[in-house]
Amino acid sequence: MPTDIIMPQMGESIVEGTITKWLKKPGDKVQRDEPLFEISTDKVDAEIPAPASGVLQEIKVSEGTTVGVNTVVGTIAVDGESAAKPAKAAPAPPQPQASTAQAPAPPREEKKAASAPPPMAATGAPTAPPAEEEARSSPLVRKIAREHGISLSQISGTGLGGRITKQDIMGFIEGQGSAASAAAPAAVSAPAAQAPAASAPARPATPAASAPARPATPAAAAYPGDLVPMTQMRKLIAKHMIESRRTSAHVHCMYEVDFTRIVNLRNKHKAGFEQRHGVRLTFMPFFVRAAIIAIQQWPIVNANIEGENIRYHRDINVGIAVALDWGLIVPVLKNAGDLNFLGLQRGITDLGERARSKKLKPEEVEGSTFTVTNPGQFGAVFGLPIINQPNSAIMGVGGIMKMPLVVTDKDGNDSIAIRSVVHLTLGYDHRLIDGAVADQFMAMVRKNLEQWSEDVG
Repeated sequence: MPTDIIMPQMGESIVEGTITKWLKKPGDKVQRDEPLFEISTDKVDAEIPAPASGVLQEIKVSEGTTVGVNTVVGTIAVDGESAAKPAKAAPAPPQPQASTAQAPAPPREEKKAASAPPPMAATGAPTAPPAEEEARSSPLVRKIAREHGISLSQISGTGLGGRITKQDIMGFIEGQGSAASAAAPAAVSAPAAQAPAASAPARPATPAASAPARPATPAAAAYPGDLVPMTQMRKLIAKHMIESRRTSAHVHCMYEVDFTRIVNLRNKHKAGFEQRHGVRLTFMPFFVRAAIIAIQQWPIVNANIEGENIRYHRDINVGIAVALDWGLIVPVLKNAGDLNFLGLQRGITDLGERARSKKLKPEEVEGSTFTVTNPGQFGAVFGLPIINQPNSAIMGVGGIMKMPLVVTDKDGNDSIAIRSVVHLTLGYDHRLIDGAVADQFMAMVRKNLEQWSEDVG
């Protein structure tokens, strides 16, 4: 008997989800727990694993559709049933048409390949990207690549971890020369003209014809001048940012920090740290640890307003903002105040990796009491971040740059030296946190960083 694929409930407060992408098409073999489709909810974007092994028999809910939890979105046939089902479905279209539709397909492909310019003919061959390309590109990038017959292995990614962004692939397309420019419009218009031919072999399974047709709309609308609907994540970001501005009395203060000591410390220990612990040594745990020590001195920064009361939190749950190709998410490092330096690094790395691979659980993006964001990773000198509700404060980390500073030695003599400098910004809710408290908090964060003494081994 076929196994139903249901829309899972990703959290107690989540009542619906949007299917953003099917990773398999009807007729494809699937393994139990293999990623089957991607969903977007009020909390997270996630990959949903297959509930059983077999063959994807039917897609009942197409991409871009929002349905309630526990809705059946498709079915998986076990191996013994997969052969019988297509046999029943096959008589639906006339058999002669099915065979003739499939027979001319190779000549059409050959004719298309022969008429296409050489660069496109060479790159148009691969249709299924390798696993490593899936890992370093977004669904939108892969759709654009398929439409233009481009292999992602040819493109160097400028995103986080070498991920290929939309700007990367669009720049690659524009740089292909006049021959590629002439071929690009043909590639964009081809799906409309070829839709009947492409869907004819897939008609025995009706959803197979409808599922590929849906993604074409967002892909085609990725070009300048087009009007595209917001993704679920973008809608939520917009809603939360406006709500935060309306809720909190935003004030910002900025501190310049001599970061040379930590830069030198990291350069000295990063190779050995990774060998011993199997995780890269980054700068983020230094900032988080410095903030935790300051929060222990100034707990009001870790509190929030509830009606006309102030909630002082026992735990320090640090939200770490992670930039994604398709938006922004803030996974939460729970009980960060109880972790040592290595625990902070491991936790931050784990949350970042699972955020980018859509493996986070809803409870892992809830319950933050203080947030750290890092606009400096893209070169910003500093940022003025919006508070992540219901927090009362958010610390922004600017870029680490070398610049001349006046330094004073132990004898009180001043000199000018080249130092590594970072600018830290605290956005805080002035309803709860006074300016003097915010400044004292940030002064302690700066002191913790400039006089770092903890072991990072």
